[in-house]
Amino acid sequence: QVQLVESGGGLVQAGGSLRLSCAASGRTFSGRIIGWFRQAPGKEREFVASISWSGGTTNYADSVKGRFTISRDSAKNTVYLQMNSLKPEDTAHYYCAARRQGINNWDYWGQGTQVTVSS
Repeated sequence: QVQLVESGGGLVQAGGSLRLSCAASGRTFSGRIIGWFRQAPGKEREFVASISWSGGTTNYADSVKGRFTISRDSAKNTVYLQMNSLKPEDTAHYYCAARRQGINNWDYWGQGTQVTVSS
C-alpha cells in the first residue's frame, strides 16, 4: 500500500511560482510512474505531468510545457512539481497519483492540494 501526501499549494499572483510536493509513505515509488493531475471546478480532471521513478522519463501536458517541471528526490521518496509563470487558468485542485509501469491504471491517489492563481 502506498500513501501519497501532497503539499505546497496556495494563493499566488499571475506570473508567480509554486512548488508542489508529493511524498510517499508505506512503500517507495520504485517501479512506478508518478503523475500530477488537476481538476478545476466544473471541469474534468486532467493530466498535468508524469515522471518514471526509475529512469526519470517525463511527460507534460501541452498547456504546461515550458512552465512546469516535474522531478524526483529518491532520498526523500518525493516527487515535485515546480510551477512557474502561473496563469489564472492553472487554478485547480492538484493531485498526485501513482501507477505501475506498463499498467495504465492510476491506483494510488493523494488528497490533493489547492492552487489558486489570481489575476
